[in-house]
Amino acid sequence: MNVKSIERKGNETTIVVEIDKELMESGVQKAYMKARKNIMLPGFRKGKAPRKMIEAMYGAHVFYEDGLEEIFPEIYKAAVVDQDVKAVGRPNLTDMNISDEGIVTLTLTTEVYPEVTLGDYKGLEVEKEEASVSEEQVEAELDRMAQNVASTETVERAAEMGDTANIDFEGFDNGVPFDGGKGDNFDLKLGSGSFVPGFEEQVVGMSAGEEKDIDITFPEDYHKDLAGKAVVFHVKVNKVSVTNVPAKDDEFAKDVSEFDTLEALKNDIRAKAQEDLEKKINNAFEQACVEKAAENTTVDMPKALVEAELDNQMERFGYQLQMSGYSMDAYAKMMGGDMNTMRNAFRPAAEKQAKINVTLSKIAEIEAIEVSEEEINEELEAMAKQYNLELDKVKEMVPVEEVKASLQTRKAVKVIVDSAVAVAKKEETTDKE
Repeated sequence: MNVKSIERKGNETTIVVEIDKELMESGVQKAYMKARKNIMLPGFRKGKAPRKMIEAMYGAHVFYEDGLEEIFPEIYKAAVVDQDVKAVGRPNLTDMNISDEGIVTLTLTTEVYPEVTLGDYKGLEVEKEEASVSEEQVEAELDRMAQNVASTETVERAAEMGDTANIDFEGFDNGVPFDGGKGDNFDLKLGSGSFVPGFEEQVVGMSAGEEKDIDITFPEDYHKDLAGKAVVFHVKVNKVSVTNVPAKDDEFAKDVSEFDTLEALKNDIRAKAQEDLEKKINNAFEQACVEKAAENTTVDMPKALVEAELDNQMERFGYQLQMSGYSMDAYAKMMGGDMNTMRNAFRPAAEKQAKINVTLSKIAEIEAIEVSEEEINEELEAMAKQYNLELDKVKEMVPVEEVKASLQTRKAVKVIVDSAVAVAKKEETTDKE
């Protein structure tokens, strides 16, 4: 195989390569052997037609396109890999010439990895929040824990704010029931604001077995069919319940935790909340540092890199939907669009991430970041433990180069973050007239 010329213009490279007759013949023969089982010619049983007869009938080069596909790995190695062309995606065949002597000359075009010019990526000033857990947050968590162990008791009295009234109801607009206005055995927490304004207040004072009509006027910003309308709800109370929330004291702490005192429980809640908040803030800071470094990078991004990242993001999202029992098509229709709509919605994020990817790759190159065999093995062992698989199985499933690239990326992120300067987050201000 002879590479005749290589020409790069921007992110596209054109390669002209001449294929050896013997190599081309091997590809054509393989293509013929695969295709002949489905070919019928007069006088021959299906799958038994000679190659020369097929070529005489359909053209001498009928198997050439499929033949090129058969030898594509050899073509790619000689024309791309051996020429150190950093192709992005699969090259396209833009021209094929077959000489009288049977020599095939191909013109291939491929997008190539872009020229990346880094801007500032060290010593970046990036806003970072302070990790501070308030007493209100601690109390809110205690309230949640108390609600989890609260008991419910039916009472024989009129409903009060804070009670739960189990009700049947139906709404009428000028005596006619309207859609969505009916419910049976509905548990309504009085004072929760779950229903339209004025409804819950009129249930207060009703007892189990009592029925009455409630006059309600819907807000002007309500559903267009009912906005501003005066309607009547017929309501029946089935039962009234109270929720007994335990007092938050030392006995409560013993019941809901391993601690003997309420103060010890509060300290534990505060410490865990502080740890979670710091992790969240550090992750946000890291992401902001990386995004700022990418913003400082100059690169003419190949479409193929963006499309590849878009494919990855769509695949990950599809997996998340699958875990929730949805398909991509069903979700797209539910959101009023189709797969193209979803893909376009993901595109800005993919473009942003693709630029981050090339930035981190360039930093790894400039910083001469290396990954040892020991580090790769440690990563593979961690993956095996995470997914509860045998190490050998993980090694079969995950290419070493992918693991190496991932570790290099992490180290590149560390270069950015470790040198970054955290500055106080600016308070949002609003212009006053």
